[in-house]
Amino acid sequence: MKKKKLNKIQNAAVEAVNKPVLIFAGAGSGKTRVLTEKIAFLIEQDHVKPENILAVTFTNKAAKEMRERVSKLIDNSQSKINMGTFHSICARLLRAEIHNLDYTSAFVIYDSQDQISVVKVIMAAKDISKSDISPQEIRRNISYFKSKMITPAEALSKTRTVKDRKIAEIFGAYKAELKKNNAVDFDDLLLLPLEIFEKFPAILKKYQEKWQYILVDEYQDTNRPQFLLVSQLASSHRQICVVGDDDQSIYGWRGADIRNILDFEKTFGDCHIFKLEKNYRSTGYILSSASAVV
Repeated sequence: MKKKKLNKIQNAAVEAVNKPVLIFAGAGSGKTRVLTEKIAFLIEQDHVKPENILAVTFTNKAAKEMRERVSKLIDNSQSKINMGTFHSICARLLRAEIHNLDYTSAFVIYDSQDQISVVKVIMAAKDISKSDISPQEIRRNISYFKSKMITPAEALSKTRTVKDRKIAEIFGAYKAELKKNNAVDFDDLLLLPLEIFEKFPAILKKYQEKWQYILVDEYQDTNRPQFLLVSQLASSHRQICVVGDDDQSIYGWRGADIRNILDFEKTFGDCHIFKLEKNYRSTGYILSSASAVV
């Protein structure tokens, strides 16, 4: 393996297997290098076949960088690794399995503008004025509900104001409209696999056997559906490695839950924990100044 120089802790994190692995890694500490070296280590040491590895991150840019780094470490087997964002991985899963929920595999993925268009149609049908509440605000509320796995019925039961009730009612109508149109939104890409796993345990087992080692980057930014996805997929074999920075969660506005990384040990138990504390990107002056600000 064309291994770059790793420090002692990085190397230990790369070679830790047979237990869940939690890596705390701040910016500039070499976390992406550790993840990619770990993928290469797993393959070259025959711990798992490339096609049985699932590597997940948050952005297309990060997934592309990970793919490029891995390709420099191993041969063409890299192309067999299941690697991508949460949403892209789930979209591929749904193309194969969504028929179990009475959609077709040719479902359409609605972007934010498509969602707003649906909301506007529902508002017009319910005679709800845009001066009372904007379609954009309703869309944001629907996305928030989904990130917290709150159903339309639950949202309706918790309403305190007329405005809250209108939003909850639109949420229910919105969900029905998407199903009628054989469409999903980006939040559904995460939620519908969980629904399939719950209703069809054999399908969950199939993907547990398919993805025998799971690696997750930026774990501190996972929301509840993302946490449940990886924890369910890894629950049988417990071969999972997550990397994150408990000081650097930036997606709280979209439902990210920092407790997912802080409670990882509770979820999986008996795990290897590593802290990558050496910063390779910033000078000591910058680091000391940043620490003082924090």
